[in-house]
Amino acid sequence: MNYLSNISQASRLADSINVDRIKTELGSIPSRLSTMRPPREFFNVRRFSKPQNFGEVQSRVGYNLRYYSTNYTAIVILLFIYTLLTNLLLFFVIVFVVAGFTGINRLQGADLSTPFGPITTSQLYTGLIGIATVLGIFASPFSTLMWLVGISAVTIFSHASFLEKPIETVFEEETV
Repeated sequence: MNYLSNISQASRLADSINVDRIKTELGSIPSRLSTMRPPREFFNVRRFSKPQNFGEVQSRVGYNLRYYSTNYTAIVILLFIYTLLTNLLLFFVIVFVVAGFTGINRLQGADLSTPFGPITTSQLYTGLIGIATVLGIFASPFSTLMWLVGISAVTIFSHASFLEKPIETVFEEETV
C-alpha cells in the first residue's frame, strides 16, 4: 500500500506544478534580460589582469558576480543546452518524462482504455518511472550534472576573478 501512496504523491506533485506560479517566482524574463551587459563590455580583454592577492580576487569576484549575474546565468543556460545536445539519451529521458507526466495528467485520473484492457493512472506512473529510471541510469545524469556544475564554476569564477572592476568603483570604495 505504501508503494501506491508514493505513486499518488508523484501524481499530486505533477498536478501542483503551475507555470504561472513559476513565472512570478522567477520574475519577468524581459526585465531580467534588460540587465544583461553587452558582449563588448563583458569580454573586454583590456580589463583582464592577474589579481595581486587573494583580497583582490575576493573583491573582483564579489563585484563581478553582482554586476554580470545575468551574463553568467546565460552562460550556465548555454552550457546546459550544450550538455543536453551532447548527451542525447539524457535529453530523450527528460523529454520522455515530461511528455509522460503531461499525458498522464491529461487523463485527469481516468483509466486509459487499451485493446488489452484498462490501465490505471497508478500503473502508468509506475511504468513511466520504471522506464525512466532504467534509461536514466544509462544516461548518466549525475556525472553530467557534476560536469555542468564544474565547468560553470570554473568559467564564471575565472572570468570574475581576472576581470578588473571599472575604475569608477575604485574611487567609490575609498573613504576620505
